[in-house]
Amino acid sequence: MLIAESTYDASFMSGAQVRKTGEGGRIGQNRKKTTPEIRRMKAVGGGKMEPVSYKPRKDIGNQPGSRSQQPTQDRGSADVKARAAAAAKAERKKAALARIAAKKSVATAKPTSKELKKAGTQLLSKKKEQKPAAPGYKPREASGLSPKERNKQTREGERMLRGIMKDQETKKYEGETGEKPKGKAKTKILAHVERRMAN
Repeated sequence: MLIAESTYDASFMSGAQVRKTGEGGRIGQNRKKTTPEIRRMKAVGGGKMEPVSYKPRKDIGNQPGSRSQQPTQDRGSADVKARAAAAAKAERKKAALARIAAKKSVATAKPTSKELKKAGTQLLSKKKEQKPAAPGYKPREASGLSPKERNKQTREGERMLRGIMKDQETKKYEGETGEKPKGKAKTKILAHVERRMAN
């Protein structure tokens, strides 16, 4: 220790590791197991087993180099290629859109299958003879009501008609039985009324 301190200064001793070159040009010591330490055995014939021996590596003594990927092209060449590729892609897209537009213009000029089917149906259908209007017929005048108002008017009329039919069915039941309808009789009357309204 005294010899080492006298040979190297303190800063070198604190930060550096002194390694001796191993046998065969190795960097550092040989950490291979000796023959008695090797546990893996192989058969050599005649019922005998011997420890496996390993060949020394071919790269003994060579310091491994840096593993970082080094640039293979000039600076900025990737950007140039990317811009060129983007421009080519834009040109291809423009040409494709032009082809699609041309196809659409041609397609609109031709009648669609739906239109052809409709025209064929009209040709094959039998034309009804137009009968003359009855004398004194007057077309219906517009009511001037909105759809909501017309629906309201229709519902009011149906409600009134249902009430009239209910009264008729009730009187009929009272005439047949001599008593007012209750329970199931009322249900039957309402069913008769709904059946008449549906017809």
